[in-house]
Amino acid sequence: MHNKEKFSFKDYLPIKTGSSGAKSMGLLVDGPNMLRREFCSDLDVVKALIIEKGNLKVGKVLLNQYASDKLIEAVVNQGFSPMIVAGDVDVQLAVEAYELIRNPNIDVIALMTRNADFLPLINIAKEHGKETIVIGAEPGFSIALKNSADEAIVLETEPVPEINLN
Repeated sequence: MHNKEKFSFKDYLPIKTGSSGAKSMGLLVDGPNMLRREFCSDLDVVKALIIEKGNLKVGKVLLNQYASDKLIEAVVNQGFSPMIVAGDVDVQLAVEAYELIRNPNIDVIALMTRNADFLPLINIAKEHGKETIVIGAEPGFSIALKNSADEAIVLETEPVPEINLN
């Protein structure tokens, strides 16, 4: 009799990892808040920043039901798992983050958001011995969120083209 292991596509993420022995990291992206034209939210850049700090084991981009097919395709092409949420993206992101906090195989929780609503998650992660990173952009990157996390990364905003009124 052949013993078969259970396999779930949810457990498989085609994400490149950093060096062996490095910390295992989980990254959750608040898509509607961060994947906007006014921010330099290139997921390849974000992934490279995270990989410098450890092995990216979980990478999910949460999107609302209005996300375009092109955006979903871009997320997949950059090696992330898109999650389409019919309700409030913030609630689902909190649930996903809590799952990462409870996961003994994840050492670092990284949230890409500007939203101060996630401050309790950062505090809970730290209480559970997890390191925390927040990645955001100005304007609107919560000062409390930046100060509560172990590390804060501020992404550059794209320059707004000048308008010649003459």
